[in-house]
Amino acid sequence: MDAAAGEVALGAFEESEWGCRYPAIGQSWRRAWGEVVPFYAFPAGVRRILYTTNAIEALNAKPRRAVRASGHFPTDEAAMKLLIPRLEPFGKGVENATS
Repeated sequence: MDAAAGEVALGAFEESEWGCRYPAIGQSWRRAWGEVVPFYAFPAGVRRILYTTNAIEALNAKPRRAVRASGHFPTDEAAMKLLIPRLEPFGKGVENATS
């Protein structure tokens, strides 16, 4: 899919039952369209990774849980010692995801 097809799909959504029921969604996409279009320059495999909010949320949840459980950090180094081991598993396979 390219940017033109994306815009056609957005128009179809806006005219659909869901688009009529929730018009703010289409309006939000239209306002941010200038930020959306550059993503179409990436290959489909990369876009799939970028669009996957579950992966992003999982990445954000690990450090959030760790920080919440630990509370205060006396130094930045102490925080990094806690966070880096929790983020390393997410780095494995990144090299293969974009191939």
